[in-house]
Amino acid sequence: MAATLIPLPDVERLSSRVIRILGGNPGKFALQGTNTYLVGQGSSRLLIDTGEGKPAWIQSLKSVLASEKAMVDQAILTHWHPDHVGGVNDLLELSPKTKVYKNEPTEGVLDINDGQRFETTGATLRAFHCPGHTTDHMALILEEENAMFTGDNVLGQGTAVFEDLPTYIQSLHRMSSQVSGRAYPGHGPVIEDGKGKILEYIHHRKEREGQVLTVLGCEDKEHPGNTKGWKSMDIVKIIYKDYPENLHAPAEKGVLHILEKLAKEGKAIHNESEDTWSINRKAVL
Repeated sequence: MAATLIPLPDVERLSSRVIRILGGNPGKFALQGTNTYLVGQGSSRLLIDTGEGKPAWIQSLKSVLASEKAMVDQAILTHWHPDHVGGVNDLLELSPKTKVYKNEPTEGVLDINDGQRFETTGATLRAFHCPGHTTDHMALILEEENAMFTGDNVLGQGTAVFEDLPTYIQSLHRMSSQVSGRAYPGHGPVIEDGKGKILEYIHHRKEREGQVLTVLGCEDKEHPGNTKGWKSMDIVKIIYKDYPENLHAPAEKGVLHILEKLAKEGKAIHNESEDTWSINRKAVL
């Protein structure tokens, strides 16, 4: 849930070996658009992600490749979401010999192993499996800069969504030990202190979990209802009371992940017949 978005140009050189090309798909969840990255310094480059297939993206890519006098010989997809893989066909139409890689690949795409290295002139990328946002999610460590392309596990603005909260938190902890330089996120601006941002994400998740526990255990007159348990949306309306209502639905998904984690840990109880949640006071004493 990002605040006012920082304007980003369609194309921007971020370092001597990294150029960001926006996917041309701005929106509530894509922020300024999907970040795709051209990596390297020679006539052959690596491409990270392909946007969702918007004409503006392939035109930007063509323009950058022409100005750089370069071509894409390898493309690496961080995860399966359409806004990261949708431009693959456009890329292959432009460059049919490009090898495309993704963890848990589809037909015609090559697999990625954890720790696999991708080399090009001026840049070496090391794949780092970090599920949570999706099961196939891969980050890429740019060894020359001690930087990380974080995909959608960590964003340049706001917080990320995830499929599995415990796995996501484990991945964040592992990611924090892999980088001390920049983070190049799947959406939003460059993060200068990559490790600091990842640790901030971990703190944020712990803080949200504490807020959910507080609401579940609430007994005061201002927030009645705990005797019968709480509906997940009622929890959202308290924790996210200062956010626009149109963001409550996506926030509920995150709250449900927290509730499911707490239930697995024995800290919360789910009344399935009423679809309500309550605190397990014996477990949290």
